[in-house]
Amino acid sequence: MRFALLLFIVMPIVEMWLLITVGGHIGALNTIFLVMLTALLGVGLLKRQGFSTLWRGQEKLQQGQVPAQEIIEGIVLAVSGALLLTPGFVTDVIGFLGLFPLTRIIAVKAVISKFTLVNASSAHFSQQFSSKTEDTGDTIDGESWESEESLKKPK
Repeated sequence: MRFALLLFIVMPIVEMWLLITVGGHIGALNTIFLVMLTALLGVGLLKRQGFSTLWRGQEKLQQGQVPAQEIIEGIVLAVSGALLLTPGFVTDVIGFLGLFPLTRIIAVKAVISKFTLVNASSAHFSQQFSSKTEDTGDTIDGESWESEESLKKPK
């Protein structure tokens, strides 16, 4: 809850104060130009880093690996791109940090360390059967097994 308060109330106030302060020093048009320039540079970097991450993810999929790092990097890149398109200098700094590979990888490794990755192909699952009835469209799921005694009895 506190993070949401910081994000939606304090950040815009800080951004407005910083834009007004910078505008007072270098002028309004120069400030607008600077904000536009950071957005354009950010979009260019985002495109380059995004394609790089996408290719690495596809290579891992072709090798049969889970591209967990690349998926989280994609999320970080998307958030960074949104921050770079938002007018303001603080959001631009945070956005650029997400676009640079070194800081992005540090953030991604911190996120990945909080999760447990399970490879579904190595997990053991019990076999389940389902049959679909034609008249109602309901699916009936179930498991069945036979005891050793019922297997020994002649039918």
